[in-house]
Amino acid sequence: MAGTSSQAPTVAVVGGGLAGLAAGCALADSGFRVTLFERRPYLGGRASSYQHPGTGEVVDNCQHVLLGCCTNLIQFYKRVGVERKIRWFDRLTFLEPGGRASVIKPSALPAPLHCGPAFLRAACLHLQDKLAIAAAMAALAPTTPRDSGESFLTWLRRHGQTERAIDRFWKTILVSALNEDLDRISVPYAAQVVRESFLKSASAGRMGVPTVPLTDLYGVAGEYITGRGGEVCFRSGVECFRGEPGGVKLLVGGRETAFDFAVLAIPFDALSRILPQTSAAEPLRHALGRFETSPITGIHFWFDRQITDLEHAVLLDRTIQWMFHKSKLLGREGAEGTSKGEDSAPGANGSYVELVVSSSKSLVEKSKTEIVELALKELREFLPGARDANLVKSTVIKEVHATYSARPGVDAFRPPAETPWSRVFLAGDWTATGWPATMEGAVRSGYVAAQRVARLAGLREAAFLVPDLPAAGFMRLFG
Repeated sequence: MAGTSSQAPTVAVVGGGLAGLAAGCALADSGFRVTLFERRPYLGGRASSYQHPGTGEVVDNCQHVLLGCCTNLIQFYKRVGVERKIRWFDRLTFLEPGGRASVIKPSALPAPLHCGPAFLRAACLHLQDKLAIAAAMAALAPTTPRDSGESFLTWLRRHGQTERAIDRFWKTILVSALNEDLDRISVPYAAQVVRESFLKSASAGRMGVPTVPLTDLYGVAGEYITGRGGEVCFRSGVECFRGEPGGVKLLVGGRETAFDFAVLAIPFDALSRILPQTSAAEPLRHALGRFETSPITGIHFWFDRQITDLEHAVLLDRTIQWMFHKSKLLGREGAEGTSKGEDSAPGANGSYVELVVSSSKSLVEKSKTEIVELALKELREFLPGARDANLVKSTVIKEVHATYSARPGVDAFRPPAETPWSRVFLAGDWTATGWPATMEGAVRSGYVAAQRVARLAGLREAAFLVPDLPAAGFMRLFG
């Protein structure tokens, strides 16, 4: 491999989120000396956890889930040895206010019909809603439509969707998956989610939930890099960089350090702040300025008793959209609230739940007290067990700039891994991955950037991306 010395080539990875970790681990595996810079004292980026000062509890900044179709993310978990810390579910429970449940799960029928029997039995939708949804699914099954500038809400109405179908199916699934409102989601993004998670195969739609706090999950990736001769530098924000024909120089903490290559795996707004003030950077700076963001809010509740046997549920017709029973998912039943020994801590049968509101624009300006009161009132509509339970403590975590907005036309501004500087590459779920703002998209971007570095360094056959999950059943007819 080419390098500045006889030693292995050096690579600076800027950013310790999923994109940076994926790139760093792949390159460390391939013999590069990786130095990863992360401005925070922990890894994971937006998929991280920390001890909340107000509650004393370790909380995730937001609940993250994956699907069976996330082949590169799953491969990344296998690479760093944490695949056993993901628990898989093959059914979704849709709850209506009042508590009536509809369960969607696969059957033995071939794709895309595998969820048909459960879908037909779902009480949350009427027959005319189901017929409309089936017709729209049939229109999306053959291929992903192009981005014509039309929003998915307009597409749905043009394809005869009922208001109940829009509110209880399309909105429920897509706002959670894409973190944007239906009238601001591009048709290709929506179609990809539907085809990959609902139509392609039963295994593609399985939902995986971490069984450990997120920082425990991704901190292992840092050990993976250091175990292969690399270095992870915390509290080390990169101030600027300078691309040169033979390498890259980064300014970190007022000190300039040279590397053979660099992968910039940071959010688009952070990247715009460290771009060189040169004409070569202007097209990229202009593209970055065209991105918009969308917020996510997580609401964490600790109750003094168990409020439900469900491990997770989709919540219909209210502000809160998902419930994750963290006590069960993390295997902490009977352990909630005991870290500080508070007199008011939940007892042996307590419940810790996280409620998620995607595209939570209506909550951004609300206070914690207002959000807690709203969420508690709504949760008690869905779960009778929560009505008599005492709320011991709570917290609200807002990620105001959680993801880029998946609006029509945004793909025109998503940059490739390559940059105007031959040895500098980009990674992040906002780059041109072919996937929306997901953990899978982040890992894909990291692998693509690592692949570019490896090939430029002389590893011509380097390939880190793994194939998509193959279609099953009748979906094989569409490729």
